[in-house]
Amino acid sequence: MMRSTAAVFLAMLVVATPLLASSQPMPAPPAPPTNNSRLEKAYVALQALKRAITDDPKNLTHNWCGPDVCSYYGVYCATAPDDPCARTVASVDLNHGDLAGTLPEELGLLTDLAVFHLNSNRFCGTLPDSLRSLHLLHEIDVSNNQLSGSFPSQLLCLPNVQYVDIRFNNFCGELPAAVFKKKIDALFINNNHFEFTLSESFSKSTASVIVLANLPRLGGCLPSSIGDMAGTLNELILLNSGISSCIPPEIGKLDKLTVLDLSFNSIAGTLPDTIGNMKALEQLNIAHNRLSGEIPESICALPHLKNFTYSNNFFCSEPHRCLEVPHIDDRQNCIAGRPDQRPGEQCIEFLHQPPVHCDAHGCFAPPSPPPPVY
Repeated sequence: MMRSTAAVFLAMLVVATPLLASSQPMPAPPAPPTNNSRLEKAYVALQALKRAITDDPKNLTHNWCGPDVCSYYGVYCATAPDDPCARTVASVDLNHGDLAGTLPEELGLLTDLAVFHLNSNRFCGTLPDSLRSLHLLHEIDVSNNQLSGSFPSQLLCLPNVQYVDIRFNNFCGELPAAVFKKKIDALFINNNHFEFTLSESFSKSTASVIVLANLPRLGGCLPSSIGDMAGTLNELILLNSGISSCIPPEIGKLDKLTVLDLSFNSIAGTLPDTIGNMKALEQLNIAHNRLSGEIPESICALPHLKNFTYSNNFFCSEPHRCLEVPHIDDRQNCIAGRPDQRPGEQCIEFLHQPPVHCDAHGCFAPPSPPPPVY
């Protein structure tokens, strides 16, 4: 009898709940679950970053309050890779935020971070040394900031990093050769103030994209071992990097390369016809150098070549086939019958200069001594 009465009472209570709710205050929502230790560390790290931000004109961090870091703007959580029951911060993306400030050492607490994107902001100072603790980091992009100091060697300690973009900053000093021995997929370090001489170590890189542009203190020669990068290299951009050398014929081994930019350097000699073996090439820019001789027809016959720029050199001849490439620029050369070429006296003066000789390493070499006279 008591059980049936209780059942009737419970049923009446369920039916009456909407009526009771209209006359009684709503109960407080349940407390959020306690964060796990990963999210607690992430809270410490992200709050330290918020404190280090001195200007947030777009108010991106306005909701960076409280322990629920997964709800923070630009913060993305996922299941921890080693614990299917735990959530963790996997990505921080504050690109194009115009944020000003510094990067605190507490960022090293984000040990499960896979993606760290802060490009197009106004962060200054150095990258924190604690980033070496981010063993799961796959991508780091801090380009277009005001960061400084030497090359952040802590990035070389990260076992899983594949994408490194630190371009358009104020980093300076010696670029360690170990950068090119690190197994990464994309390396963007252009528009900084690094010092480095291209050597055989450069050819050790397994990256598919290498951008060393606008590094006038780079210098050195294109090594003949550049052909060793054929297995992985897709894009190579070395424009305005202080290179003084010939183009080694071994460059023709780069049969996967789609983009090659060697413009605005001091490259001399002739253009090797082995470039005609680079069947994947789509864009070739060798403008603003001191190259001479004839343009090999094999280059203009490349099946995928869409853009060929060889202006501001001293070429004297080009095959008619080159004019069939969708986009070419042959201005300011010494090509008879073509518009906008160098004055004749410049071409004659250049032709009277001693021919360029390069050694086995691609560097300029003194001409061979004349044979002895007996």
